[in-house]
Amino acid sequence: MYTIVAKRELNAATVMMEFEAPLIARAARPGQFVVLRVDERGERVPFTIAGYDSGAGSVTIIFQIAGHTTRKLAQVPQGGAVADIVGPLGLASEFGGLRRAAVIGGGLGIAIAYPQARALHELGVETDVIVGFRTRELAILCEELEAVSSELTVMTDDGSNGNRGFVTAALERKLAAGERYDAVVAIGPLPMMKAVCDLTRGYGVRTIVSMNSVMIDGTGMCGCCRLTVGGERKFACVDGPDFDGHLVDFDEAMARSRMFREEERISAQAHECNLTGGAR
Repeated sequence: MYTIVAKRELNAATVMMEFEAPLIARAARPGQFVVLRVDERGERVPFTIAGYDSGAGSVTIIFQIAGHTTRKLAQVPQGGAVADIVGPLGLASEFGGLRRAAVIGGGLGIAIAYPQARALHELGVETDVIVGFRTRELAILCEELEAVSSELTVMTDDGSNGNRGFVTAALERKLAAGERYDAVVAIGPLPMMKAVCDLTRGYGVRTIVSMNSVMIDGTGMCGCCRLTVGGERKFACVDGPDFDGHLVDFDEAMARSRMFREEERISAQAHECNLTGGAR
């Protein structure tokens, strides 16, 4: 069992949890992930490591309450525990040789963008951060991001923070104005990462994306997280999750991400029925 030592709601649909996991914390690096089960009968779900403290022996994840498992996880109180956590899994991010970078985050991808931006900051890389939310009320980690960025730009789809537009619009303004980056790191929904890659390709800027595909075992055995990268088959869990965004077949990845929508809907509906005792 892994005890929840801290729990905080970042907004109405997003939760930060810190678990006591000393062995994982000791080995964790930015970009890696864990696979978690809420209880003995629960499904195995991957979560990117949003933070780790080897001294305290803790690992932090940030998740959005969306499906059956994340709803169950959100109900576990601070001081409670989950059945098991396996990790760290995946390859750590490699940022060697960079002097100037941009980190682009959208939606829940911002929870992953933060440890990437922090890692770059700790390496002394001058880092611009651009993040986007649907509305101002959904914004998370802005203070933390500002502390590790050279310049933070926050966009909202509805303009409720006074900065309306997509993250690609803010990035394009910087590139068109002559900003030069050794690399752009894009993390978020697949359409957003594809749009960033389409933009940076025209400027010849190396672009790294984090592919958080559907996974089961997290060790390359199940094959669920397979991707096509540069015409070759790759597995996000063992070959990634970081990949050269200009080589990723995003159309295929987006089609695969939609394969289990009906099952996800049925699972979420069953969860609601359990909570209400079958009442509708």
